[in-house]
Amino acid sequence: MSFIKPKFRHPRLPTNALGFTVADYDGAISTLCAGCGHDSISAAIRNACFKSALEPHRIAKVSGIGCSSKMPTYFLGRSHGFNSVHGRMPSVATGASLANRNLTYIGVSGDGDTASIGMGQFIHLIRRNVNMTYIVANNGCYGLTKGQDSATADLGSVSKGGAANPFDGIDLASLAVLQGASFVARSFSGDKDQLEPLIRAAMAHDGFAFIDVVSPCVTFNNHAGSTRSYGSTRDHLDAMPVDFVPVREEIRAEYAEGTSHAVTLHDGSVIHLLKADAGYAADDRTGALTAIRSAQQDRRILTGLLFLDPNSRDLNDTLELASRPLNELGKDELCPGSKMLDSINEGLR
Repeated sequence: MSFIKPKFRHPRLPTNALGFTVADYDGAISTLCAGCGHDSISAAIRNACFKSALEPHRIAKVSGIGCSSKMPTYFLGRSHGFNSVHGRMPSVATGASLANRNLTYIGVSGDGDTASIGMGQFIHLIRRNVNMTYIVANNGCYGLTKGQDSATADLGSVSKGGAANPFDGIDLASLAVLQGASFVARSFSGDKDQLEPLIRAAMAHDGFAFIDVVSPCVTFNNHAGSTRSYGSTRDHLDAMPVDFVPVREEIRAEYAEGTSHAVTLHDGSVIHLLKADAGYAADDRTGALTAIRSAQQDRRILTGLLFLDPNSRDLNDTLELASRPLNELGKDELCPGSKMLDSINEGLR
């Protein structure tokens, strides 16, 4: 099987304001499971960058470890990229952002990479208000290690091994709002019409922008009893000594603002989504927390722009760094000399 995309492009593909086609924002062919919602997120990022007319070489992609963190390979093949160690993507993003403030930073993570080993770094990324878009592909399980419950798995959700999760799941959107994030949103990988605009808004935001995307695992969270199931296939196939996921259509949902929508998954189970309406006060942090909690109590998933701080100041402004990127400053500017250093030290006595 070839994993190289053909270079031929239709000569009449539409172009954006910079003259790029959507193909110029493509990456490698995905090796994720067939029907995985993560590929829909990758496509949404690609389309958002194309529609926003961002220069591919002025975008930096950062990620950690996990199925979700493989995603940057599958979009923006002409952009800078760094795949860090597990849970440490925020440190890389912070350093890169301080070194070159003129790039657009997109961080892609998962519920394990963010809510478990990377939780401490995630919290500090929020409080520093690093200017980046941080997207979590949230499926409630560890897909690379056979589907154990992650820290975002819902209370009572049945794991692949048959055990019910005894712990409350960490709600990353609520946490981001509570810790002071200046842009918080949630969406569903199957809702392209909502997700793409949210990503475009996040990239345009001046500060830390967080999007929690519900993206169920088609392989290890598709069994009966899972609250985020795409349905088990083993009961409907002849027993074989290998895991197999047949090709399936991606599940999409289109519904109006302020309404609920029931999404029927492949196994017949249903998840209920609630889209915030146009009258929702997105600049009310307390109201956002109340709305998210109220939806949780009704066993619904609130999606849309949950919170936005219109007066946000990113880390570069908070630290009063030079307007030019630090990686463009010369030796004389970075090293002002012994007299200036002596003056600084004297001021600290």
